[in-house]
Amino acid sequence: MTLPNNDQIPLLEFDSNPRAFINAADHSRPLDIPSAVVLCFFHDVIEQLVKDGALREVYALRSEMGAHPLYVFTMPHGGQICLMHPSVGGPIGSALIEELIGHGIRQIVAIGGAGSLQQQLTVGHVVVPTMALRDEGTSYHYVAPSRWIAAQPAVTQVIRDVLTEQQIPFVEGSTWTTDAFYRETVAKVERRRNEGCLTVEMENASFLAVAQLRNVQFGQILYSGDDLSSEVWDSRGWHTHASLRHHLTMVATEVAWRLQP
Repeated sequence: MTLPNNDQIPLLEFDSNPRAFINAADHSRPLDIPSAVVLCFFHDVIEQLVKDGALREVYALRSEMGAHPLYVFTMPHGGQICLMHPSVGGPIGSALIEELIGHGIRQIVAIGGAGSLQQQLTVGHVVVPTMALRDEGTSYHYVAPSRWIAAQPAVTQVIRDVLTEQQIPFVEGSTWTTDAFYRETVAKVERRRNEGCLTVEMENASFLAVAQLRNVQFGQILYSGDDLSSEVWDSRGWHTHASLRHHLTMVATEVAWRLQP
């Protein structure tokens, strides 16, 4: 089989023009909201915060999936940030980020789980991604092709500071972003592990690329969930750790609040 040249692969046909045929900013009116948002992947946490009256819905983004509520969260010290669920995967999450930017968001912090590629990452181990391996599609429409995309040092430092102050152990390193979790083959997992990737997830590279093109701040906190470091996949019940997920969401709100000017 003859492999195509790079110029025959549509994903590598990068266009650096920031203007597209359809631009979210042209169709998103500025809202009277805080400029920072936490993108929380934990539906259970959001549902509990809504039930507790801690979130005030101020707007709803919409897609064919329905409404994507945008909330304002008032922190214990009185500061306010926005919070919403970004759906799952780079394409839809990036589209929602584009619309959030059009509504006035400038600082973005994501909090979510990730598959562990290293045996030492037990369930709940916090990971701060410093680089993402671009094995997805969305980032290639925002940033010129490359194997890796780096996290933003200034945002990473704020994340590091908050985790340290709250005495939460964490590790830093690279993550593998993929669109197809049912195509994480044994050979690919081994290769990513050998490249030093600590985790695998579906959004980090995409979100970093959107933030880079749109000149906004973005950072992410991950916690180690299911295990891909052995011969057999182990879910480890990672989605049942409610108190940890809530705690890390509160950490993310503090990071987002500090990023605001």
